[in-house]
Amino acid sequence: MLPTDPKSNKLKIYTRTGDAGETSLAGGLRVAKDNARIEVIGEIDELSAALGIVRSIDESRHFCPKILRIQKELIYFMSELAVAGKDCCKISQRDVDQLESDIDEENAALPLLTEFVVAGACVQSAYLHFARTVCRRAERRLVLLNRVEFEVSPLLLTYLNRLSDLLFVLSRVCE
Repeated sequence: MLPTDPKSNKLKIYTRTGDAGETSLAGGLRVAKDNARIEVIGEIDELSAALGIVRSIDESRHFCPKILRIQKELIYFMSELAVAGKDCCKISQRDVDQLESDIDEENAALPLLTEFVVAGACVQSAYLHFARTVCRRAERRLVLLNRVEFEVSPLLLTYLNRLSDLLFVLSRVCE
C-alpha cells in the first residue's frame, strides 16, 4: 500500500525508507540502490525519459504512437525486473515481433547505408541516437545482471537488442 498523508489523504511522495541507500523491490525485498537489478531499472527509466523527449518534439507525429507504445512496454519491462522470479514475463514474443515489424516498415523506404551515421543531423535524430545509446547501455547492464545475479527472461535481452535497432532506423528516417 502506498503511503498517504493522514491530514490530506493524498499520496506522499517521500517515504524516508530510502534515505540509507536502500530501496524496495516488488514484494518488499530491500536491496541497495546500486544493486545490479536497480541499475538496469534505472537505465530503462532513463531510456523511457529520452523517448519522451523524442515524442515531445515529433512535430509530424509520425513516431508518437510507436514511441508511446514502447514507453508503456518499458514500464512492463521494469516491473518484470522488480519482481523476483522468472515466471512473471510481461514482455512477450509479440512485443519483439512488433519491434521487428516496425523496423521493416520504417527501413523499407530508406536508401542503402553506405557509410557510418554521425548523430546530429537534426534535433529529433540526435535524441533518437541518444536514446539508442541509453538502450545499448541498459542492454549491457542487463547482460551483466543475467550473468552475475540471476537469470532474466531471454525475451528481455532480445527486446532491448531490437529496440536499439529500431531507434537507429528511426534516426535515419528523421535525417
